[in-house]
Amino acid sequence: MASEQRTAPRGEQAAPGDEQAPEGPRAVLSPARLRLLTRNRRWPLLLLIALLLGQLAVAMVTTAVQQTPTIDEPVYVATATDYLHEHRLRYNPEHPPLGKLLIAAGVAVADPRYDPNTPGTQGDVGRRLLYESGNDPGELMLWARLPVIALTLLTGLVVFAFARDLAGTAGGLVALALYAFSPDVIAHGSLATLDMPVTGFLVTAAWLAWRARRRPRRYVPLTGLALGAALATKMSALPAIPVLMLLVCLSVWHALPGTDRRRRALLSAGGAAGTAVLAVAVVWAVYAAVDPLLRFSPAEPVPALAGLHGRLTSLLPLPPAYRAGMSVQFAFENHAWQGFLFGRLYTGPLWYYLPAALLVKTPLALLALGAAGAVTVLVLRPLRPAAPYLLLPPALLLAVAMTGARDFGTRYALFVPVFLAVAAGCVTAVRTRHRWTVPLTGVLVAWAAASSLRVFPYYLSYANEAFGGPAATHRLLHDSNVDWGQDLGRLADRLREKYPGERVWLVYKGAGVPSAYGIHAADPRAVPVSQVRGLLVVSDSAAAKARGDLARLIRTSRPVGQVGYSITLYRR
Repeated sequence: MASEQRTAPRGEQAAPGDEQAPEGPRAVLSPARLRLLTRNRRWPLLLLIALLLGQLAVAMVTTAVQQTPTIDEPVYVATATDYLHEHRLRYNPEHPPLGKLLIAAGVAVADPRYDPNTPGTQGDVGRRLLYESGNDPGELMLWARLPVIALTLLTGLVVFAFARDLAGTAGGLVALALYAFSPDVIAHGSLATLDMPVTGFLVTAAWLAWRARRRPRRYVPLTGLALGAALATKMSALPAIPVLMLLVCLSVWHALPGTDRRRRALLSAGGAAGTAVLAVAVVWAVYAAVDPLLRFSPAEPVPALAGLHGRLTSLLPLPPAYRAGMSVQFAFENHAWQGFLFGRLYTGPLWYYLPAALLVKTPLALLALGAAGAVTVLVLRPLRPAAPYLLLPPALLLAVAMTGARDFGTRYALFVPVFLAVAAGCVTAVRTRHRWTVPLTGVLVAWAAASSLRVFPYYLSYANEAFGGPAATHRLLHDSNVDWGQDLGRLADRLREKYPGERVWLVYKGAGVPSAYGIHAADPRAVPVSQVRGLLVVSDSAAAKARGDLARLIRTSRPVGQVGYSITLYRR
C-alpha cells in the first residue's frame, strides 16, 4: 500500500484541503517551523527550474538574434502589423489570428513603418515591410520572435507541472530538462511562427483535462479555453476537439463516483459539450479582437470548396474567415507537393514521412526515455489512468498529420517531442522498485543535453547521432527540417570574410532579400552552364530538389564549405 502511494499520480492524490492531520515529527513542529522547512526545501527546486528555463531562454534568444527571416515569418509579421494598424482580416486567412496577435505584441514595441495599401500577395507585403519600408529587419524580427519565446518558456512550466502531477518532482524535472534541451523546441520556439504556440496550447489543454479529474468545476472551463486557444492559432488543432471532449468526459465521470449513473453520464456529456462550446467561443472572440465587426476582405482569392469538405465546412459554427481559411488549407492538401526523405525526391505525400523525420530530428535519449515512460504509464497501475491524457492526444494528432500532403518538416508534429518529454518524466515512478533507473535516467538526460548543446546555435538543422548529426541532415531531409532560409545573414558574413570581391552565383531558398545583407550574386540558372565560373552557393533545400542544369552544376563543382548546416558553397 505504501509503495502504491509513492508512485500514484499526484493528480489522483487527495487535495491539500482533504489531507488528514500530520503524523510523526511534523505534528509537533510549530507552523512557523513547518513554513521554514518547506521554504528551505523549495528554493533548490526553484533554482533548478530557473536554470533549465534560463538555458532555454539563452538558446532561443541567441538563435533568434542570429537567424534571418525564415520562409513563413515575413507573412506572419506583416499580418500581425496589419492587425495593429488596420484591424482587418485581410492577410493569411489559412491560419487563425491568435498566434499572429501574440507576434503583434512584439511588433507593437518595434513600431515599424507600414504601408497598408501595399499591393500584391501576402508574401509581397511581408517583403516590403522588412526590406523596403526603412525598417531594420533584424530588430523587427527579434521583437516579433520574443513573445513566442516567452510562450515557449511558459509551456516549459506546463510540462514540468504535468509530469510532476503524474510522477512527482523528480519526474517534473526530468520532463523539463528534456523539453528545455529539445532542439525542435528551441528551433521553433525562437521563430515568429505558429507551430510552438499551438503545441503549447494543446499540451496545456491535455494537462488541464487531467487535473479536471479532481476539480472539474475549475479545470473543465480552463480546458475549453486552452483548446480554443489552440484552435484559434492553427487549424491543425481541429482533430483535438473530439479527443479533449472524450478526456473531459472521462475526468468528470471519475470526479463523481457516488453519483447516480444516469446523472453522472449527463454531467460527463455536459462537461464535454461545454468544453467544445467554450473552445468555439474563444475562436469567435479572437477574430472579434482583430475586427469586432468580423469583416473579411481577403487580399488574394479564396478557392471554392466543393464536395463533402465544402458541405461540412459550411456547417461548422465558426467565423466566416475561419471557414475561408479551411478552404485554403484543403486547396493546399489537393496540391501535389514535392518531398525529400533519405536522399529520395518524390511527388505526393509518404504516409511514413513524419515518423521517419521525427526519428532523425529527435534526440536519441528523448526517444528512449519517452518510449520507456509511455510503457511505464501503461504498465504501472497507479499511472494507468493517465494514459489516455498523455498518449491519446499526440497519437491521434500524429495519425491525422501523417495523412497531410505537405512533407515539409517535423514542425507539423512538434507536439510529439513535447508529449514525449512529459512521458519520459514518468520513468522516475519506478525508482522505488528498480534503483538502477535513477542513474540511467540521469545519464540519458545528460546525453540529451550534450546532443543539444553540440549543435548550438544551429538547432533548425539538428539530426541525432544515429543519422550523422547536423552536418548530414541535408542529405536526409529538406525544408524546415534543415534549410528554411535562416542562414542568409551568416552567408553574408562568410562571403565578406573569406571571399571578398569574388564572383558569386546564388540559388537561395528563403524569404530574405540577399542584397539587403550585402550579397550581390547572379542566378546560375539564368545563363548557360558553361558561363558559371567562381563561387556557387546553393541552399541545401534547393540542392535536394535540383534537376536539369542546377543538378549538373552541383555535380561538376567541388564543395568547399557549409554555412549553418543549411547552405553549401561550391567552387566551379
